[in-house]
Amino acid sequence: MLPATFKLCAAISYQNLRNMTGLRRQAAVAISQELSKLACRGAGPSAWVSQVRRRSSLLSSRLEEQLFSEVEMSYIRQGEEALQKSLSILGDQDGWKTETVLGNGDRVLSKVLPDVGKVFRLEVVVEQPLAAVYGELVDNMEQMGDWNPSVQQVKILQKIGKDTVITHEKAAATPGNVVGPRDFVSVRCSKRRGSTCVLAGVATTHGAMPEQEGVVRAENGPTCMLLRPLPGSPSHTRLTWLLSIDLKGWLPKTVVNQVLAQTQVDFANHLRQRLAQPPPAAPPEGCNRQKHVN
Repeated sequence: MLPATFKLCAAISYQNLRNMTGLRRQAAVAISQELSKLACRGAGPSAWVSQVRRRSSLLSSRLEEQLFSEVEMSYIRQGEEALQKSLSILGDQDGWKTETVLGNGDRVLSKVLPDVGKVFRLEVVVEQPLAAVYGELVDNMEQMGDWNPSVQQVKILQKIGKDTVITHEKAAATPGNVVGPRDFVSVRCSKRRGSTCVLAGVATTHGAMPEQEGVVRAENGPTCMLLRPLPGSPSHTRLTWLLSIDLKGWLPKTVVNQVLAQTQVDFANHLRQRLAQPPPAAPPEGCNRQKHVN
């Protein structure tokens, strides 16, 4: 099988076949599978097998990149840059000021950054496993308006690969309409690093959602949510949310800061309530079957 695989790879060296992405990807996958079999059987020098497997993996990643257009790759890079920027901010422990501390241990911190402005950091523990929290925040993203009163609607405008999405979010009016209608267009990137899940985002533009009349287009700065199992209690999740938003318009900074800090506190409470709800019951067996008419 391995000689035949290399013949397949040799075939794609011809100019008329070089642009056949599917064939190149098939060759890379075939090589990887055969090398895995060799490694399991102990056939061939292990160092050589490892070296070719690394090169095969690199080839596969390059082929994946070729599946995206330049515009899509630009969105992917925006999301990854937001992720790196957010992690850098969270990694610097100096200069954080306490805004709010609740009796259950929830707390909101803040810091002023020269190139970003004021950012807020929510730190909470949710009594649910990481998979449940991740599923609600990522897999069920478009249902957020059902349980978070601060959000009117979240709509996915475009999916790019398995890690990147472009979203449009409408914010609900604040009590007393202190902050008028706002909406956001963001690129969001989700990654998993070991037992840690990182959900990052930043403001972007998208042709499917230009600015709306009567609604202020606000902007997310680098934002990020970190989800990690609580040490010693894997059924609990430690959630850290970095929030950076420019609400635009003529709003006093004191009002904006108060609204954003309260938004984070409320979010934690609503998320807990959502996750505490039992999953919807499955319909009785056969209830969806059509009745036969004699």
